[in-house]
Amino acid sequence: MYRLDNLKTKTDYPVHDLPDLVIRKLNIPGESLENLKILRRSLDARKKPELYFVYSLTFTLNNPVIAARLVRQKKIVPWSEPEDPPVQEGTLPLTWRPVVAGSGPAGLFCAWMLAEYGYRPLVLERGQDMIRRVRAVRRFWQEGTLDPGTNVQFGEGGAGTFSDGKLTSRSRDTRVRRVLETLVSAGAPDRILYENKPHVGTGTIRRVVVTLRKRIETLGGTFRFGARVSGLTLENGRVREVEINGSERIPVSLLVLATGHSARDTYRMLEETGISLTAKEFAVGFRIEHPQEMIDRNQYGAPAPVLGLGSAEYALKYQDRETGRGVYSFCMCPGGQVVAAASESGRLCTNGMSYASRSGLLANSALVVTTGPGDYPGEDPLAGIRFQEMLEERAYRLGGGDYHAPAQRASSYLTGQSDETLPEGTYRPGVRPADLREILPEEMAGALARALQHFDGQIPGFAGPEALLTAVESRTSSPVRILRGPEMASPDVENLYPVGEGAGYAGGIVSAAIDGMKAAEIIIGKYRRFD
Repeated sequence: MYRLDNLKTKTDYPVHDLPDLVIRKLNIPGESLENLKILRRSLDARKKPELYFVYSLTFTLNNPVIAARLVRQKKIVPWSEPEDPPVQEGTLPLTWRPVVAGSGPAGLFCAWMLAEYGYRPLVLERGQDMIRRVRAVRRFWQEGTLDPGTNVQFGEGGAGTFSDGKLTSRSRDTRVRRVLETLVSAGAPDRILYENKPHVGTGTIRRVVVTLRKRIETLGGTFRFGARVSGLTLENGRVREVEINGSERIPVSLLVLATGHSARDTYRMLEETGISLTAKEFAVGFRIEHPQEMIDRNQYGAPAPVLGLGSAEYALKYQDRETGRGVYSFCMCPGGQVVAAASESGRLCTNGMSYASRSGLLANSALVVTTGPGDYPGEDPLAGIRFQEMLEERAYRLGGGDYHAPAQRASSYLTGQSDETLPEGTYRPGVRPADLREILPEEMAGALARALQHFDGQIPGFAGPEALLTAVESRTSSPVRILRGPEMASPDVENLYPVGEGAGYAGGIVSAAIDGMKAAEIIIGKYRRFD
């Protein structure tokens, strides 16, 4: 196979005409080109509003003379499909089937791989299945009635189910491709295989997750919903039993812990059990919303529909000289909505979500500032959790104590003025005017203000009166890391495998999925399949 890079087209150039374009560019007979695939596509917006797609393509050439000439002329380069790392089944016996706690991307892909190899995993998920979960979330957004067991954080698919469905990864790991191909086979659009910043949207994620779960079940796996891991029984440095919902106990040969970054009760249980944990850095801040058209004009130079493009994105970074803290945009959701993401009574937090079409009138993003163990009350591993809880309790009280979120115009946040009215936002159950500087510590609040001013220079209007800040964004990543050794097992418990975002080793759907796959590979390489 061969690869052709930097093939530039107008954004409205039909994808199905790419073979003809390649033939003309390389000046080769049409019949010599075969098996053309898009490897990568990115947007070149340097000369906006004149925008271009830039492609990397792979194909075969059935004429070796032509192929050799093009390679010699450096117009194409030889290319081969990356290969998955080999996995050979181990020899240690399994008395009980592998248990995976959590059905987010880490747990789901770990279970999928175990099932593919015949290990018939048991997946425990504290929240409910997709249908019941969606109902519970909608009830919370419409009525303000929170189900602590099933919500935006907990339930089939994990926290990423209610998100933009970003699948971006900077990793060169061959497993990235396998994750994306698996998602496509389960119903995701094949464009995610080549887009520079792929996404699928929350609606597609829901369907894909259910398809993967059914595939695992067909291969002998079992899912139990409403099954919260509440305790562990240890014996001689191994997990012997898992406690479910405070009462039921099941024996285990090994446990993959993929409980997500919001399982605070799990972290506390692990610390009480003697599992090694450490506090880690994460980021906190607000959600910011703007008219999507404003973002499109800045990024594209013209409205997105005119250019035949989807809603524009942005990624912003700022290093605050006064504090040394980084401030950045995170989880940007074009044409999306800000969502109520609380998982505990009396505490309020936000997140962002968009559908595949990204057709909403408003764009939103987290705007967050870095924080670390030195900022937390106390020095124990759970200090970051208490910091999160403190911010979420402040937001809950400031919003009125009924899951309405405190909100403020960005311009008012900078000047310290009070808002009598607010621009239209997307957060439900709704927002109330408030001074958001009452939520974050002064140093962090100041860094965010200076970042807003800086970003306004990059995107005019970013910190203007039509920009709406909604508090608080506190679940950017886990504030805790569950320590593990070189073979991904806890140094304290040899058959406990912490994985994914909740373990502190991933950040996003793809990286979490890869982490789960790596754990599955280690387990397969160590143990015989469960009979």
